[in-house]
Amino acid sequence: MTGLYGGQRVPKSAPRIIAYGEIDELNSVIGLTCSETPHDPIRKALSTIQSDLFVVGAQLASPKTDSKVEVLTAAHVDALERQIDVMSENLTPIKNFILPGGGRTAALLHLARAVCRRAERSTFGLATIPTEKVDRWILIYLNRLSDYLFTLARLANQLEKIEEVVWKGRK
Repeated sequence: MTGLYGGQRVPKSAPRIIAYGEIDELNSVIGLTCSETPHDPIRKALSTIQSDLFVVGAQLASPKTDSKVEVLTAAHVDALERQIDVMSENLTPIKNFILPGGGRTAALLHLARAVCRRAERSTFGLATIPTEKVDRWILIYLNRLSDYLFTLARLANQLEKIEEVVWKGRK
């Protein structure tokens, strides 16, 4: 058993615990990326994301609405959207799938993106349980965050002059 914010005890295997555990894992992968990247702008951007993920974790650990817990808002999602647009302006449009990888920073960002997708699936799963409540901005934020991490990985490869590998299949 473990405790949620507010004192409620739940099994460690509860969907809510799984969801915020995967947010914690995502935050850790982003922290690893910060420690490995030579790019200060990427490190600063990811630091903001890490702070946002602490907010997500706190919200998920607080199943009852509590005015003491900071919450994500439309502004957080809008910030991600704007940054994706700005980064995309300088990237070559992609017409095919690209393989995750490239330089170390990009590879770690692709790993973070995959962990983000898993955290998103767990959080959406939690939201489908009739007795559970998940703020809609968390769901939207996680969806946009995976796209943000993908775009940031592409930017990291561009900064390092590493060409992306297009997936061609086996045929």
